[in-house]
Amino acid sequence: MSEDTIELSPFGTKVARGYALELRNQNEAGDRKRFGNSASGGGYTSSNNTSGKQRMEVGMKLPHNESHTELLILAGMEEKIRFALHPSFVSHVVGIMGVHRERICPRFGTMALALSLGEMASICPLAGAQYHWTALLAPPRIRAFSTWMQGWITVFGWQAAVTSICFLVATQIQGLIILNHPEYEPQRWHGTLLMWAVMLFSLTINVFAARILPLLQLLGGLMHVVFFIVLIVPLVLLSPRSTPDFVFTELLNQGGWSSDGVSWCLGMLTVTYCFIGFDGAIHMSEEVHNPATVVPRILIQTIVINGTLAFGFILVMLFCIGDIHAILHSPTGFPIIAMFYQATGSVHATTAMQSAITLIGFVSNIAVVASVSRLTWAFARDGGLPYSRFFAHVDATYHIPIRAICLVCFTVIVLSLVNIASTTALSAILALTTSSLFISYIIPIAMMARKRIRKERIAFGPFALGRWGLAINLYAIIFGIFICTFVSFPTEIPVTATNMNYSGPVFLGVSVLLICDWAVRGRGRFTGPLKELLTRGAEM
Repeated sequence: MSEDTIELSPFGTKVARGYALELRNQNEAGDRKRFGNSASGGGYTSSNNTSGKQRMEVGMKLPHNESHTELLILAGMEEKIRFALHPSFVSHVVGIMGVHRERICPRFGTMALALSLGEMASICPLAGAQYHWTALLAPPRIRAFSTWMQGWITVFGWQAAVTSICFLVATQIQGLIILNHPEYEPQRWHGTLLMWAVMLFSLTINVFAARILPLLQLLGGLMHVVFFIVLIVPLVLLSPRSTPDFVFTELLNQGGWSSDGVSWCLGMLTVTYCFIGFDGAIHMSEEVHNPATVVPRILIQTIVINGTLAFGFILVMLFCIGDIHAILHSPTGFPIIAMFYQATGSVHATTAMQSAITLIGFVSNIAVVASVSRLTWAFARDGGLPYSRFFAHVDATYHIPIRAICLVCFTVIVLSLVNIASTTALSAILALTTSSLFISYIIPIAMMARKRIRKERIAFGPFALGRWGLAINLYAIIFGIFICTFVSFPTEIPVTATNMNYSGPVFLGVSVLLICDWAVRGRGRFTGPLKELLTRGAEM
């Protein structure tokens, strides 16, 4: 069996079982040399003589608590709340060019990504997800470096994602205050304090009430369905009607771009932003029974269900949008609040309707913090974080990675301080969500496509793309590159210091820092996840 051929299967095919047995029987000296020897489960080489299996088992296994339904709701809530809370979701419309393509194109592209990631999740369902698959699929000569970069990019992307949800919920609360008290002058530090409240609430639930997380996820799913109907009905019955020509043939270019094509591409980014985060379910893989089968199914169901509901939601929004100028320039900062008020004419009714979405935001953030903390914990377990042994600890009483949860929440609190100095600076950091997560998707998919092109042997799990695999992988890569290209474009012309899109420079700066960190701290020491860990993931 060639060194660069990874054959691991959740079903334990003969080849995969033989390979797993080969991994277990490797002598300890060779294991330390090639795959690290750290109490965190991988990563840094040391003189510790503890076996790889012991390193994995001590304080670093999570109980299986998540059901299929709960995991589906977790994955779906991350997408739905972005669509509901994002303040610019009607800034770029419309038509068969807008409604159809701006919603359908991202849906097809995201489905290709989900199918590709689902196939890899079926091969090795571990909480580290993208960076674990990179460790499995990357060529040996770049395996350690690519795993390092992939792990950090994924962690940064998800950390920015959870911060963005807190920011959106906080600013939406400020929008409701403006609606009810027009004399209120919002201050940036008010938003920061609200972000702290949202995050501390999520921290409290994740640490001290972790047992009710499945119940909260089920409640969140129920709220999504009920509130979808409750919010749509008043809009349909009370709002002024847009013409079908407006909805299906017009393209609204509010960015000042001379090219409608560029404006359309930028408008699609808003829709795409609402689709990212579907991989949140993968990071809970180690707490799910039979994840090799369940997780891929959830990824597909998430895109199908959310895509269908969101398409219906945006159709209703466009038919009921009314005065576009008033909607887009609402003093609340949220077009959806202005739409509710335009339809009902009542501050109290609007507050009640918008509070429903805000409540979903609170519940969603709890689930997202749980997912991000598992990703952070997994990367620490593999030796990727500073003080990895400390953050890889699983509390013996609560059976959850409390230190990783606290790290995620503390990082959000620190980032929220940037908002006091400049909302533009915070927005630049939060822009890492889209670019980082899409790059984290592209890297392992590219590794898988490389193996397919080279016709290397791969022991697939119960979910495989078969002969369509390479085409789907390539389409997913092209779509991801397209999104990463346009996500750095400014949304408005002319460009000023205020509306400048700093996501490109910020991502470049972060990448340079990661490379420097690799040169100083990682090179020659970090070797990626232990083979025993990857083998265990393959046998789940």
